[in-house]
Amino acid sequence: MKKRIVYISLYFFTVLLIFILQKPLFMLYNGAIEKGVGFTDYLQVMYHGASLDAATAGYLTALPFLLILISVWFKKFPLKKLLWGYYVIVALLVSIIFVVDMALYTFWGFKLDASIFLYLDSPKEALASVSIGFIALRVLAMLLLVALNTWILLKITPSVLTATRKRWAGTGIMLLLGGVLFVVIRGGVTESTSNIGQVYFSNEQFLNHSAVNPDFSLLSSLGKSQDFASEFNFFDEGKRAELFNGLYPTTDGDSIVEVLNTKRPNILVILMESYGARFIAPLGGIPDVAPNFNKLTEEGVFFTNCYANSFRTDRGTVCTFSGYLGLPTASVMKIPAKSRTLPSIAEELVKEGYKTDFLYGGDINFTNMKSYLLSKGYQHLTADKDFSLAEQTSNAWGVNDDITFEYLYNQIKDRKETPWHTAFLTLSSHEPFEVPYHRLDEKIPNAFAFTDDCLGKFIDKLKQTPVWKDLLVICLPDHGFYYPRVGLNTAPKFYHIPMLWLGGAVKQPMKIDKIMNQADLAATLLGQLGLDHSFFNFSRNVLGSDYTYPFAFYSFNNGFSFRDSTGVTVFDNNSESVLLEEPAGSEERINKGKAILQSVYDDLGSR
Repeated sequence: MKKRIVYISLYFFTVLLIFILQKPLFMLYNGAIEKGVGFTDYLQVMYHGASLDAATAGYLTALPFLLILISVWFKKFPLKKLLWGYYVIVALLVSIIFVVDMALYTFWGFKLDASIFLYLDSPKEALASVSIGFIALRVLAMLLLVALNTWILLKITPSVLTATRKRWAGTGIMLLLGGVLFVVIRGGVTESTSNIGQVYFSNEQFLNHSAVNPDFSLLSSLGKSQDFASEFNFFDEGKRAELFNGLYPTTDGDSIVEVLNTKRPNILVILMESYGARFIAPLGGIPDVAPNFNKLTEEGVFFTNCYANSFRTDRGTVCTFSGYLGLPTASVMKIPAKSRTLPSIAEELVKEGYKTDFLYGGDINFTNMKSYLLSKGYQHLTADKDFSLAEQTSNAWGVNDDITFEYLYNQIKDRKETPWHTAFLTLSSHEPFEVPYHRLDEKIPNAFAFTDDCLGKFIDKLKQTPVWKDLLVICLPDHGFYYPRVGLNTAPKFYHIPMLWLGGAVKQPMKIDKIMNQADLAATLLGQLGLDHSFFNFSRNVLGSDYTYPFAFYSFNNGFSFRDSTGVTVFDNNSESVLLEEPAGSEERINKGKAILQSVYDDLGSR
């Protein structure tokens, strides 16, 4: 039995070591010396990338593990003979992926993913930029690595395994090892599973990319390699353009309503988990759930007719900070090859000298959030692991809002270096709605009341500090919520959300009743700061002179809704039917919604 355990352990750690040693080679090949990469950077890349390397090594260990498990029941088991072909395949794939990734990164600037297969239809054009010698050298490197890796794996493999006397005990031990292997492959026992974002650790993208396992990057992207541009082709190009043009003006028109008293405020965006209009009394919501937010609407700029673009946090985060539309069939955050091409508020602020950071009390690796935030300009991330174990377990999702609001207050109350931008994602108003607060009898409203209580106390304390004078606080949800929970999340009332701007940087209280989306925050904020927002293709400056046709668009699971001054239409793509039309008979709303959906998929497909 000992021989089996030694072999499977040795095999796993050998493959893991191969992956780890690939990293400094990748970095040196791609100009690490010229980039000024230091010795500690190499160590950090190998350290942070090891978790994803281990997960990938775990996948490649699965077949040898199964053979070892079976071998317990055989008198003589020819292990090396059975695994010889598998080793060749593994060595071939690992070596080819490594060399191709290393070579292409110089040209592409991102890790190998499924987009490579888009070029295989035209190999001549794909290879036009390199010489025959360039190709030959890399093919030779692949062959040498295949031979070396195969030889190493065969060297550590016993030729024959003999029977063990205690077969049931041996089987039990191997199953326990299998459980450990499963946890390694999964990436731990937390909410998030293994994903590319978990290895990101730096504001320097080259170091983050170097930490990513290329095999994992390629394989994980295969399931996400949709040909987005081919989806939802409702109209020919001429008709699509006719319907779409003018809906999202991207010119930097003047802001006809100036709501700030400074062009360079410190900016705090509080993304409030699920905080739909249903809980905001001035929007017709349940009274007394959010008394603090209700009161604050009289102190700031209150956008009363705002709609979330999507229905999940990962989607809503991208909609908010990148001014991009939510998709009905995919989450852009989960596709780093696409999300890294999007613009972002933080990136634009960094160009203006802002220091940026992001706070979330939960697992920031969940849904690739970490990679998105770091690639989009957030220079420092704070998440659950930065709090004590007791604080991390105060909520099913991580650190409760009272703790994170207090942490945030202590972080910013004495900040001297300006300007800065902080974003904070709350989490307590999320299932299972268990919070250390009991003002309301009903569980769900009480959880939202808890977050409101935290917000109220936070704002009251901030008002007493010097920070308040030049501060712009923007409160809006990641997505909507409706209570009581009846029907599907297709109803327009689910997507109605509040957006509130307050702080010393706000000139005076006012209400903005124009129909808009959360994705419009990017262009509207940058417009108030006098910054270019023309490359936010789906974000509109709702306070600008070119915002002449107010409307809202949102998506749900393979469907969309379009709302303007004439009414609202909800359309289901699966059944190709209208779910809701108020008032009836508006073909124009359906067609505009289709044109927007077709356009955003065309845009994503081109990225």
